[in-house]
Amino acid sequence: MHHPFESFQPVVDFLRKAAVDPNVLAIKTVLYRVGSNSPVVEALLEAVEYGKQVAVLVELKARFDEESNIEWARALEKVGAHVVYGLVGLKCHCKVAMVVRREDDGRTMRRYLHFSSGNYNAFTAHLYTDIGLFTADETLADDVTDLFNVLTGYSRKSDYKELLVSPVNLRARFEAMIDREIEHKKAGRGGHLIFKMNALTDPPMVRALYRASQAGVKCELLVRGNCALRPGVEGVSDNITVTSIVGRFLEHSRLYYFHNGGNEEIYSGSADLAPRNLYHRVEVLYPVKNPKIVQRLKNEVLAIYQADNAKARRMNSDGTYTRVPVPNGSNRLSAQEALLKKSREQIHQQQQSDEPSTWARR
Repeated sequence: MHHPFESFQPVVDFLRKAAVDPNVLAIKTVLYRVGSNSPVVEALLEAVEYGKQVAVLVELKARFDEESNIEWARALEKVGAHVVYGLVGLKCHCKVAMVVRREDDGRTMRRYLHFSSGNYNAFTAHLYTDIGLFTADETLADDVTDLFNVLTGYSRKSDYKELLVSPVNLRARFEAMIDREIEHKKAGRGGHLIFKMNALTDPPMVRALYRASQAGVKCELLVRGNCALRPGVEGVSDNITVTSIVGRFLEHSRLYYFHNGGNEEIYSGSADLAPRNLYHRVEVLYPVKNPKIVQRLKNEVLAIYQADNAKARRMNSDGTYTRVPVPNGSNRLSAQEALLKKSREQIHQQQQSDEPSTWARR
């Protein structure tokens, strides 16, 4: 799901239905910036009333939302939820939820997951662009189970199968994937990286991208805010472009594309490539394992941001920014406006066909 172009309501419905489903045994989630009048927390409170085991990690140091987070944490504790108030020395910034359900056959246990780049905040879901994913993948579920065991104090996990989790394995594995792209390029299998994030300020990550550029890997970086990398420096970053897009909605989604010798991979989640995300926070990047969704994210999300020439600014080698030029005979294209237009067209088509709508009600 791509918010706010697609509705956040399915996330709320996921938790509400889990709260009243007699076959659901447990719900676990991390709440970072909740806000007031939260339908997500209301669903969790209802789940406790229905006898579910509810475990919630509430980050009390979420800027601007400390007061509401404390109030919701107290409300959850009062009804009997297991509330954890963060980890010593680390801010919990990951966005993940898990529902444990006994299936209808009465024997099979299944874990349903939701990952996101955004907070479980129904208000900001209308203002921020974020990527969310539902999955019941067993390997990812194993990793999420281990993650919640760490967050609730039941284990000290030193690695994960597929999740990139900071400060455990995210930085090392991510740098290894950049180095893998360099090896693909050297072997004649091409090399292409497309990273979309809020900030790029971690020196080892900057150096890794410089190495990739020097090896001939094409690096297209969509960095909304702070960027410590200088593109277009001869012999250093000739193959790197840095673009910042500031529009109607706050660009908040993180997407990391690796060409990987033709076996394309995309990771998404909560982490920027900044020291605070890599060393001082609990963050999660998850692999998008469905090839159709990989292609959708590449061709229908990243591609349209790369084509933006209305709200986009391109960084020069001296660190200044200039508007992206419009080709002769072309019109200006705003990625956000184009995505909104597509959303409206989808709504209209579904209304015409009388099919149940999964899109936003405007």
